Amino acid sequence: KEEKKIEFKPRSGGEAAVLFKEPEIIRIPEGITIRDLAQRLNIKAKSIIQFFLKKGKLLTITTTLSKDDIDALADEIGFIPEYTSIEEDILEKIEYEDREEDRVPRPPVVTVMGHVDHGKTTLLDAIRETNVAEREEGGITQKIGAYQVVHNGRLITFIDTPGHEAFTQMRARGAKATDIVILVVAADDGVMPQTVEAINHARAANTPIVVAVNKIDKPNANVERVYRQLAEVGLLIEEWGGDTIAVSISAKKKQGIDELLEMVLIVADLLELKANPKLPAQGIVLESRLDPKRGKVATVLIQNGTLHEGDQFFAGLSTGKVQAMFNDRGERIRSAGPSTPVEVIRFDELPEAGDMFQVVHDEKMLRKIIQVRREKQREEIQKRQRIRLEDLHKRIEGGEIHEIPIILKANSQGSLEALQKAIAELETEKVKINIIHSGVGPITSGDVMLASASNAFIIGFQVRPDHKAREEAEKEKVEIRFYSVIYDMIDELEASIKGALKPIKVENIIGSVEIRRVFKIKDVGKVAGCFVQEGVIRRGSKVRILRDNIVMAEDEVVSLKRFQEDVREVTAGFECGVRLKKSKDFKAGDILEVYEIVEKYD
Repeated sequence: KEEKKIEFKPRSGGEAAVLFKEPEIIRIPEGITIRDLAQRLNIKAKSIIQFFLKKGKLLTITTTLSKDDIDALADEIGFIPEYTSIEEDILEKIEYEDREEDRVPRPPVVTVMGHVDHGKTTLLDAIRETNVAEREEGGITQKIGAYQVVHNGRLITFIDTPGHEAFTQMRARGAKATDIVILVVAADDGVMPQTVEAINHARAANTPIVVAVNKIDKPNANVERVYRQLAEVGLLIEEWGGDTIAVSISAKKKQGIDELLEMVLIVADLLELKANPKLPAQGIVLESRLDPKRGKVATVLIQNGTLHEGDQFFAGLSTGKVQAMFNDRGERIRSAGPSTPVEVIRFDELPEAGDMFQVVHDEKMLRKIIQVRREKQREEIQKRQRIRLEDLHKRIEGGEIHEIPIILKANSQGSLEALQKAIAELETEKVKINIIHSGVGPITSGDVMLASASNAFIIGFQVRPDHKAREEAEKEKVEIRFYSVIYDMIDELEASIKGALKPIKVENIIGSVEIRRVFKIKDVGKVAGCFVQEGVIRRGSKVRILRDNIVMAEDEVVSLKRFQEDVREVTAGFECGVRLKKSKDFKAGDILEVYEIVEKYD
């Protein structure tokens, strides 16, 4: 019996918007219901319900449709869905138009980054103390995660969280809070690993850099050496023919601060930063906390529009109404415009750093937003697609990815250079390999956050992640691949690109054991007196000897004792004696990483 074709009838006289015509683009906001979609397509909701009923789905007019459902409907009746976020959809509905004549220059937002002990915090304090005085006197400066200073009558906003970790955490959540990065490099120390890491973080976010060469007051300061080292990592200063501005300063003696701020304003002018203060406020959550007196509060950086007391808003999975807000000087204010950091009271739930903040005047819309967000969060957790070696070829052939972002960490500079050269030779016409960050030393949580923000995977050559980095990688579902032979890494990476990857051998870490004492026993040799920190160690287990998370050797447990008795395994919380098959170069403080290899078929 021939199936009766479903007729998608127009809601009113005339043809439906997407029937019997050339396919047209229809904007589809997240969380759209059958009723709302029918209105956008100008067809009867009953027709859509019948379509899904035919496919075995019993839906109602208020059912929220998934992306897969909408794609199936689009194929059937001939339209092209353009998916938009709730924020984008709201912006279409707000009563004010974002007209060019309403857009005005806004203050730049700056983050200070650089190597530890190079003076990031000292610089932030110096800028605050030197320039806040130009504003109204008598206010008590309050740390709310960001502050504003005045230079030559113009405002500059500083995010008061030095370091790349917070910067990248925002990026990982899809947010861009920073316009300009000040990179602090100590003139007496030069470019260090975290300096390079900060440069790579800023580049990955496509954020301009102003270099502050700090500690020029030190007797062994060498600014030219800093310039040379920056050039070696691809950051060429203007004086050397590049396009990066550099300023020599002493944060401790407050020298060069005004010139640095002047350069920041010059870069801001080149960026032509503008916003529309007439719109309902949009922004980003910088930090949040539970205040014992005021409840759930958060620091919000307003990026567009103006926030007023009494405004209803949502941020991530939280909603609220602005009961009160305070500036960085602890003063209560009634409104806050673009690039202004404010402490907002109060939220119904604590938002997370990086959550987008949006004012919405419709209470019904607010409830719907949170419902949709919770459903979307559950879906994202289940479907989170990270780059994995096993599915690289399929995604390259399907046109999903044209670039493979990699973070590369190695145990020595020589190994790192050899790996970089070998990886570069694997590029094909279809895919480019982009090493977004490389360095010598263990894999850190900063590496994992950068990988998460850039959808990259991490390659570790003879190095391991620390405990925090391992936890972050599991949470963010970032893949880390470990290698001890360069050719193994090249073969596996090449095979994954070409689609010839065989069933892979996956390494499972099953224990972490600390060596506390080393004994020399006659006719036996060196024995390690150990404490099992995590998991289990077994006789016959494969182990790596780690020193400061650098792989010193790989070995196997040939003997395992508890007191004087031979045992098959020892679990967390117990001491044991361990004799290794071949290694003799271990000492107290080393970690035995216990692992097993299993074959995994995808």
